[in-house]
Amino acid sequence: MATTSDISRGAFLRYNNELVMIMDYVHITPGKGNAIYTVKSRNVKTGKQSEIRFRSGEKIELVRVEVREMQYLYMENDALICMNQETFEQIPIDKILFGDSIKFLQENMIVLVKFDDNDEAIYAEIPKHVELTVTYTENGVKGDTTSRTLKSAEVEGGTLVQVPLFIEANDKIRINTETGEYVERVK
Repeated sequence: MATTSDISRGAFLRYNNELVMIMDYVHITPGKGNAIYTVKSRNVKTGKQSEIRFRSGEKIELVRVEVREMQYLYMENDALICMNQETFEQIPIDKILFGDSIKFLQENMIVLVKFDDNDEAIYAEIPKHVELTVTYTENGVKGDTTSRTLKSAEVEGGTLVQVPLFIEANDKIRINTETGEYVERVK
């Protein structure tokens, strides 16, 4: 069995019979007494975030996960049908596993899906950056380049993002899927 010294970001552990993913953790060593691990976690099933405290050296139950690259094909009800790149098997993956970044998901995109030891999908993520085409944006004001002024733009898929004034319709832009922010214009 693992101990608190095995805690790392992105690891999965079973806590109170619930599967949680470690988002972040802090190791605190007070002047007196034992060290403490404060762990920010997210429940895999519900998506609820919580904070857990462990004493240093305490036993924890880490869960091994298998990561598979899969290709997103299409949406069916509340599931995304993804194809295993090696076996070509099509598997429904619950939309909730993708979180907020699902709004940037495009057909045929390669996604990472994590499976537990029961071969059940427990977490999914799209690439950190995606390149999308701007479908609509207002014209920027000429000469307003002294400040970092932003305007709204709609990208393919219907998502609104804030972009610099020089971005126009049909420009291809790179977007950070974790924050939803504009990164750069793609040539």
